[in-house]
Amino acid sequence: MQVTPIGTFYGDAVYKYDAPRQGSLFAGHPGRIVLNAGQNFEMALRDLEGFERIWVIFQFHENQGWRPTTRPPVPPKGRDRVGTFASRSPYRPNSIGLSCVRLLKIEGLTIFIDESDLLNGTPVLDIKPYIPMADAFPEARAGWVDEQEGDPWIVDASEKFIKQNRWLVEHLVPDLESFARVQLSRGNIGADIFDGSRRRLTIDENAKKGVLAYRTFRIHFEYDEGGRRVFLRHIASGYSPEELEADAVDPYGDKPVHREFVALFSL
Repeated sequence: MQVTPIGTFYGDAVYKYDAPRQGSLFAGHPGRIVLNAGQNFEMALRDLEGFERIWVIFQFHENQGWRPTTRPPVPPKGRDRVGTFASRSPYRPNSIGLSCVRLLKIEGLTIFIDESDLLNGTPVLDIKPYIPMADAFPEARAGWVDEQEGDPWIVDASEKFIKQNRWLVEHLVPDLESFARVQLSRGNIGADIFDGSRRRLTIDENAKKGVLAYRTFRIHFEYDEGGRRVFLRHIASGYSPEELEADAVDPYGDKPVHREFVALFSL
């Protein structure tokens, strides 16, 4: 069987940890699919723009090999791992992924989408419309997912956090509030949410504070185990003042935004 990509996804997520675990839960993670020219795909796109969502079938191009079991972000009670075929793990025998994304608009051979969980450069294999009547089964049993430990936590944000996040979104940084709400509302604080396996997360259990990393930004928060609440306090740059020097190396090309952000919100 020969499978040939029909196009490529382009977005801000470069590293695996940049991509949300479930794109539909993370608004503000946009990108675009550019289809290959010269294959009559313009005709194939006809009538697609009337759909709110589309299925994107793609290749996990950054993964090598597969694993028969995986540890889900929120494991079922009494188990640490589940079978790969009972999971959304990207490490599969055939490295094929499936995502339901929000369709924003189509311009020529470019499809603009949001709520994606694809990495920049992902080969796209096919596109299909999402049809609620045929594709949505809200009452269907979800196996071990129905047995996941822990009830959702309530995540609130300070006015400062909201103001900082709004500024970053306006400067083309992904929505950090949405990211934090997804990451901190479920999972495994103490024995329930912060279990030590989440490498982007550092916790001070005595002070009941934590820091969640997203690329080169840091989300500072407080939490209350008894009330099952997380309070997003503020956003900080992950760069030190020395690293933000004008002549410093800028491997991610984002230091100009950080400098402006620090100058504005350190006042």
